[in-house]
Amino acid sequence: MQELTAGQYFFVYNAFSFTLATMAAATIFLWLGRSQVGPAYKTALTISGLVTAIAAYHYLRIFQSWESAYEVRNGVVTVTGLAFNDAYRYVDWLLTVPLLLIELVLVMRLPSAETASKATRLGLAAALMIILGYPGEVATDNQTRFLFGTLSSIPFLYIVYELFVGLGDAIKRQPESARKLVNYARWLTFASWGFYPIVYMVPYTSLSGPTTETALQI
Repeated sequence: MQELTAGQYFFVYNAFSFTLATMAAATIFLWLGRSQVGPAYKTALTISGLVTAIAAYHYLRIFQSWESAYEVRNGVVTVTGLAFNDAYRYVDWLLTVPLLLIELVLVMRLPSAETASKATRLGLAAALMIILGYPGEVATDNQTRFLFGTLSSIPFLYIVYELFVGLGDAIKRQPESARKLVNYARWLTFASWGFYPIVYMVPYTSLSGPTTETALQI
Protein backbone atom coordinates (compact mmCIF):
# COMPACT_ATOMS: atom_id res chain seq x y z
CA MET A 1 0.00 0.00 0.00
CA GLN A 2 1.07 3.57 -0.68
CA GLU A 3 1.91 5.96 2.14
CA LEU A 4 -0.82 8.62 2.13
CA THR A 5 -1.32 11.99 3.72
CA ALA A 6 -4.20 12.38 6.16
CA GLY A 7 -6.09 14.39 3.54
CA GLN A 8 -5.72 11.68 0.91
CA TYR A 9 -6.67 8.90 3.32
CA PHE A 10 -9.82 10.64 4.54
CA PHE A 11 -10.78 11.69 1.02
CA VAL A 12 -10.98 8.02 0.00
CA TYR A 13 -12.47 7.07 3.40
CA ASN A 14 -15.29 9.59 3.03
CA ALA A 15 -15.90 8.63 -0.61
CA PHE A 16 -16.39 4.98 0.40
CA SER A 17 -18.65 6.04 3.27
CA PHE A 18 -20.73 8.29 1.00
CA THR A 19 -21.12 5.55 -1.61
CA LEU A 20 -22.14 3.01 1.02
CA ALA A 21 -24.82 5.34 2.39
CA THR A 22 -26.05 6.18 -1.11
CA MET A 23 -26.39 2.54 -2.13
CA ALA A 24 -28.16 1.60 1.10
CA ALA A 25 -30.61 4.51 0.75
CA ALA A 26 -31.23 3.66 -2.91
CA THR A 27 -32.06 0.07 -1.96
CA ILE A 28 -34.73 1.20 0.50
CA PHE A 29 -36.15 3.71 -1.98
CA LEU A 30 -36.32 1.22 -4.86
CA TRP A 31 -37.92 -1.59 -2.91
CA LEU A 32 -40.46 0.69 -1.22
CA GLY A 33 -41.26 2.16 -4.64
CA ARG A 34 -42.35 -1.17 -6.15
CA SER A 35 -45.96 -0.42 -5.27
CA GLN A 36 -45.82 2.79 -7.31
CA VAL A 37 -45.05 1.17 -10.69
CA GLY A 38 -47.01 -1.04 -13.05
CA PRO A 39 -46.78 -4.84 -12.77
CA ALA A 40 -44.57 -5.04 -15.87
CA TYR A 41 -41.83 -3.02 -14.16
CA LYS A 42 -41.91 -4.50 -10.65
CA THR A 43 -39.32 -7.18 -11.44
CA ALA A 44 -36.95 -4.62 -12.94
CA LEU A 45 -37.31 -2.41 -9.87
CA THR A 46 -36.67 -5.39 -7.60
CA ILE A 47 -33.48 -6.13 -9.53
CA SER A 48 -32.42 -2.48 -9.24
CA GLY A 49 -32.78 -2.71 -5.48
CA LEU A 50 -30.88 -5.97 -5.46
CA VAL A 51 -28.03 -4.34 -7.39
CA THR A 52 -27.75 -1.47 -4.92
CA ALA A 53 -28.04 -3.85 -1.95
CA ILE A 54 -25.16 -5.97 -3.27
CA ALA A 55 -23.14 -2.82 -3.94
CA ALA A 56 -23.85 -1.50 -0.43
CA TYR A 57 -22.59 -4.73 1.13
CA HIS A 58 -19.41 -4.77 -0.91
CA TYR A 59 -18.72 -1.09 -0.26
CA LEU A 60 -19.06 -1.87 3.44
CA ARG A 61 -16.41 -4.57 3.02
CA ILE A 62 -14.20 -2.23 0.96
CA PHE A 63 -14.63 0.48 3.61
CA GLN A 64 -13.63 -1.94 6.37
CA SER A 65 -10.64 -3.18 4.37
CA TRP A 66 -9.48 0.41 3.79
CA GLU A 67 -9.71 1.11 7.53
CA SER A 68 -7.67 -2.01 8.28
CA ALA A 69 -4.94 -1.18 5.76
CA TYR A 70 -4.06 2.13 7.47
CA GLU A 71 -3.75 3.49 10.97
CA VAL A 72 -4.30 7.15 11.81
CA ARG A 73 -2.62 8.46 14.95
CA ASN A 74 -2.15 12.13 15.82
CA GLY A 75 -2.99 13.09 12.25
CA VAL A 76 -0.33 10.81 10.76
CA VAL A 77 -1.35 7.97 8.45
CA THR A 78 0.76 4.81 8.47
CA VAL A 79 0.43 1.50 6.65
CA THR A 80 -0.57 -1.37 8.96
CA GLY A 81 0.76 -4.12 6.73
CA LEU A 82 -2.69 -5.61 6.16
CA ALA A 83 -3.57 -5.83 2.48
CA PHE A 84 -6.34 -3.69 1.04
CA ASN A 85 -8.67 -6.12 -0.72
CA ASP A 86 -9.43 -4.81 -4.22
CA ALA A 87 -11.09 -8.12 -5.11
CA TYR A 88 -14.34 -7.00 -3.47
CA ARG A 89 -14.94 -4.80 -6.52
CA TYR A 90 -14.72 -7.74 -8.90
CA VAL A 91 -17.02 -9.88 -6.76
CA ASP A 92 -19.46 -6.98 -6.77
CA TRP A 93 -19.24 -6.50 -10.54
CA LEU A 94 -19.61 -10.24 -11.16
CA LEU A 95 -23.06 -10.00 -9.59
CA THR A 96 -24.23 -6.48 -10.38
CA VAL A 97 -23.12 -5.97 -14.00
CA PRO A 98 -25.11 -8.96 -15.36
CA LEU A 99 -28.11 -7.89 -13.26
CA LEU A 100 -27.97 -4.34 -14.64
CA LEU A 101 -28.01 -5.62 -18.21
CA ILE A 102 -30.85 -8.03 -17.45
CA GLU A 103 -32.79 -5.16 -15.90
CA LEU A 104 -32.28 -3.05 -19.02
CA VAL A 105 -33.72 -5.85 -21.15
CA LEU A 106 -36.69 -6.32 -18.81
CA VAL A 107 -37.84 -2.70 -18.97
CA MET A 108 -38.10 -2.94 -22.77
CA ARG A 109 -41.04 -5.35 -22.46
CA LEU A 110 -39.93 -7.54 -25.34
CA PRO A 111 -41.67 -10.83 -26.19
CA SER A 112 -40.94 -13.46 -23.54
CA ALA A 113 -38.70 -15.60 -25.74
CA GLU A 114 -36.66 -12.60 -26.90
CA THR A 115 -36.38 -11.28 -23.34
CA ALA A 116 -35.08 -14.62 -22.06
CA SER A 117 -32.62 -14.96 -24.94
CA LYS A 118 -31.14 -11.47 -24.72
CA ALA A 119 -31.06 -11.43 -20.92
CA THR A 120 -29.24 -14.77 -20.84
CA ARG A 121 -26.70 -13.84 -23.50
CA LEU A 122 -25.96 -10.39 -22.07
CA GLY A 123 -25.78 -11.71 -18.51
CA LEU A 124 -23.32 -14.46 -19.44
CA ALA A 125 -21.23 -12.07 -21.55
CA ALA A 126 -21.03 -9.62 -18.64
CA ALA A 127 -19.97 -12.35 -16.21
CA LEU A 128 -17.33 -13.59 -18.67
CA MET A 129 -16.01 -10.04 -19.11
CA ILE A 130 -15.49 -9.66 -15.34
CA ILE A 131 -14.00 -13.15 -14.90
CA LEU A 132 -11.47 -12.59 -17.69
CA GLY A 133 -10.56 -9.12 -16.44
CA TYR A 134 -9.69 -10.13 -12.89
CA PRO A 135 -6.48 -12.14 -13.59
CA GLY A 136 -5.14 -9.14 -15.48
CA GLU A 137 -6.07 -6.76 -12.67
CA VAL A 138 -4.04 -8.72 -10.11
CA ALA A 139 -1.18 -9.60 -12.48
CA THR A 140 2.27 -8.32 -11.56
CA ASP A 141 3.52 -8.13 -15.16
CA ASN A 142 2.13 -6.12 -18.04
CA GLN A 143 2.13 -9.03 -20.51
CA THR A 144 -0.38 -11.00 -18.43
CA ARG A 145 -2.36 -7.84 -17.81
CA PHE A 146 -2.50 -7.14 -21.55
CA LEU A 147 -3.52 -10.72 -22.38
CA PHE A 148 -6.48 -10.82 -20.02
CA GLY A 149 -7.41 -7.23 -20.78
CA THR A 150 -7.65 -8.19 -24.45
CA LEU A 151 -9.65 -11.33 -23.70
CA SER A 152 -12.12 -9.45 -21.50
CA SER A 153 -12.59 -6.90 -24.30
CA ILE A 154 -14.21 -9.56 -26.51
CA PRO A 155 -17.39 -9.99 -24.40
CA PHE A 156 -17.30 -6.24 -23.72
CA LEU A 157 -17.47 -5.46 -27.44
CA TYR A 158 -20.28 -7.98 -27.84
CA ILE A 159 -22.24 -6.23 -25.07
CA VAL A 160 -21.68 -2.83 -26.72
CA TYR A 161 -22.88 -4.28 -30.03
CA GLU A 162 -26.05 -5.62 -28.41
CA LEU A 163 -26.71 -2.34 -26.59
CA PHE A 164 -26.44 -0.17 -29.68
CA VAL A 165 -27.39 -2.54 -32.52
CA GLY A 166 -29.13 -5.62 -31.15
CA LEU A 167 -31.45 -3.60 -28.91
CA GLY A 168 -31.74 -0.64 -31.28
CA ASP A 169 -35.03 -1.74 -32.85
CA ALA A 170 -36.46 -2.64 -29.45
CA ILE A 171 -35.75 0.86 -28.17
CA LYS A 172 -37.43 2.41 -31.22
CA ARG A 173 -40.57 0.40 -30.44
CA GLN A 174 -40.83 1.87 -26.94
CA PRO A 175 -43.46 4.53 -26.15
CA GLU A 176 -42.14 8.03 -26.70
CA SER A 177 -42.11 8.77 -22.97
CA ALA A 178 -40.03 5.66 -22.23
CA ARG A 179 -37.81 5.71 -25.32
CA LYS A 180 -35.62 8.58 -24.14
CA LEU A 181 -35.24 7.12 -20.65
CA VAL A 182 -34.18 3.71 -21.98
CA ASN A 183 -31.77 5.36 -24.39
CA TYR A 184 -30.27 7.43 -21.55
CA ALA A 185 -29.89 4.25 -19.48
CA ARG A 186 -28.07 2.59 -22.38
CA TRP A 187 -25.64 5.49 -22.77
CA LEU A 188 -25.15 5.82 -19.01
CA THR A 189 -24.26 2.13 -18.80
CA PHE A 190 -21.71 2.51 -21.58
CA ALA A 191 -20.25 5.77 -20.20
CA SER A 192 -19.84 4.41 -16.67
CA TRP A 193 -17.93 1.42 -18.02
CA GLY A 194 -15.66 3.77 -19.95
CA PHE A 195 -13.76 4.71 -16.80
CA TYR A 196 -12.59 1.17 -16.14
CA PRO A 197 -10.29 0.72 -19.18
CA ILE A 198 -8.58 3.98 -18.23
CA VAL A 199 -7.90 2.72 -14.70
CA TYR A 200 -6.89 -0.69 -16.05
CA MET A 201 -4.21 0.92 -18.24
CA VAL A 202 -2.58 2.98 -15.46
CA PRO A 203 0.17 0.36 -14.76
CA TYR A 204 1.36 0.84 -18.36
CA THR A 205 2.10 4.48 -17.60
CA SER A 206 4.60 6.20 -15.34
CA LEU A 207 1.81 7.33 -13.02
CA SER A 208 2.33 6.16 -9.46
CA GLY A 209 2.50 7.40 -5.89
CA PRO A 210 -0.07 8.41 -3.29
CA THR A 211 -1.93 10.90 -5.50
CA THR A 212 -2.44 8.26 -8.19
CA GLU A 213 -3.53 5.71 -5.57
CA THR A 214 -6.09 8.18 -4.21
CA ALA A 215 -7.44 8.94 -7.68
CA LEU A 216 -7.71 5.24 -8.57
CA GLN A 217 -9.69 4.44 -5.42
CA ILE A 218 -12.10 7.31 -6.04
